[in-house]
Amino acid sequence: MAEFADRVTLQVQAGHGGNGCASIHREKFKPLGGPDGGNGGRGGDVILEVDASSATLLDFHRRPVRRAGNGVGRGGDDTLFALVGGTVNFGRSRGRRAVSVVPAEPQE
Repeated sequence: MAEFADRVTLQVQAGHGGNGCASIHREKFKPLGGPDGGNGGRGGDVILEVDASSATLLDFHRRPVRRAGNGVGRGGDDTLFALVGGTVNFGRSRGRRAVSVVPAEPQE
């Protein structure tokens, strides 16, 4: 079994927003009350973050498919990726570097 992984192929998907609801507000003495309903919820985000205690991508090697939560009635849950500093991420569709993950500079 692998002890160290420095190259991983992940399948990542942000969450879908909710469908929302379209209805007509009705009351006894107001026949045309106007529109009523909700807008669904926002989909969850995919967040990349540097973790100083992490030294390998082994966790992502074992679980390569990750999805953020969908917005059902309210906002979906975000998915956080704790990566090794210096990780380079490539987009599969274009094959170009999408983002490099580097540690944040200490704030004074």
